[in-house]
Amino acid sequence: MYAENNSIVITKTKIESEKIPSSFDGFKIVQLSDLHNKKFGSNQEVLIKKVLKTDPDLIVFTGDLIDSRKYDEKPSLILIEELVQIAPVYFVTGNHEWKSGKYEELEGKLKESGAQILRNESVEITQENEKINIIGIDDPTIVNDSYDEKASTEAAINQSIYGLEKGGFNILLSHRPEMFSLYKQYKFDLVFSGHAHGGQVRLPFIGGLVAPNQGFFPKFTSGTHTSENTTMIVNRGLGNSIIPLRIFNRPEIVVVTLTSSSNGD
Repeated sequence: MYAENNSIVITKTKIESEKIPSSFDGFKIVQLSDLHNKKFGSNQEVLIKKVLKTDPDLIVFTGDLIDSRKYDEKPSLILIEELVQIAPVYFVTGNHEWKSGKYEELEGKLKESGAQILRNESVEITQENEKINIIGIDDPTIVNDSYDEKASTEAAINQSIYGLEKGGFNILLSHRPEMFSLYKQYKFDLVFSGHAHGGQVRLPFIGGLVAPNQGFFPKFTSGTHTSENTTMIVNRGLGNSIIPLRIFNRPEIVVVTLTSSSNGD
């Protein structure tokens, strides 16, 4: 049980597309998600060593860095301060950032640490005069009144892609995997998400047992999901929240290597 909740696994995936510029062939993105204040050794050294081993060009964090039920920002800020020494870090919010009621203060500290926060906006990542786009949206929990989460997410997407040139390789960072049909509708090439904690308990031949916003036997808890031209990576996360234990579901670092097929090789 200790190993299941503390022994980090590295999952490697390759994404190939003719839309990936040749200068990004072999470009490596590390995804982390759902830390929920968890500590992996003194000053997060266990987690940091694992990330260092992957030699990333870019690091993305897809929400729930902290836990709103037991708010403790220190482990999270230590992690970000260490990660930015390895590669540029891009962060989007999860539901726990907003539920904590302390996000504005946390965001300021994250920026001071060197993280780049994407809130319904896009940025260009350039290499040798070629580029890919990183789009990041807020978790819909930011809306406090009665609201439709899907409509709120769609509005965030529309705001983030406004003015974006067509034809580029577009990567979306969004906490919620259950919105996959929406991400596909907007033709994102690659999506990084989290939130589901791998289904908390993973059963052989079945997968995750339960996930927030998906209920029992959820569809999107882990791994790669592809439909039409959109691929979504669901990170199992690092920490826990309401359910304090993982079973057959170790904490995860995802490593995605981009492969260009634009040369027709």
